[in-house]
Amino acid sequence: MKNVSVDAPEKQIEIPKEALLETARRLLSEGFTNLHCITAVDKIQYMELIYIFYFMDKHACVILKTRLALNDLTVESLANIWRSADWLEREVYDLFGVKFLNHPDLKRILNPDDWDVHPLRKDFSRPDIIKKPKS
Repeated sequence: MKNVSVDAPEKQIEIPKEALLETARRLLSEGFTNLHCITAVDKIQYMELIYIFYFMDKHACVILKTRLALNDLTVESLANIWRSADWLEREVYDLFGVKFLNHPDLKRILNPDDWDVHPLRKDFSRPDIIKKPKS
């Protein structure tokens, strides 16, 4: 990763998932001490993870994006670098099914433990709970 300029208030960077840990550590060393958000977007062909980091003193933000293949929804956890990642990753795991490798306690946070589905996935269907509109 090239140096992140903190002159612009917001910057978006797309990286391969294999570069996530290195990039996250680099952002931390450059002053991005706040991991504000982790979320996912089911793009049907792939899952996109979105991380939002802040450099509070300089009022700068970096949005880090990475893609996961639907047949390999795994990525390294950032929970050992940022404590905030712990619950944020659990939420993404619960709602989208992304498994964060080396997470200290990866388990559901919102839905029942015995569920084998992830309700924010595009392929989620529970006709007994969610009535789909008729075509």
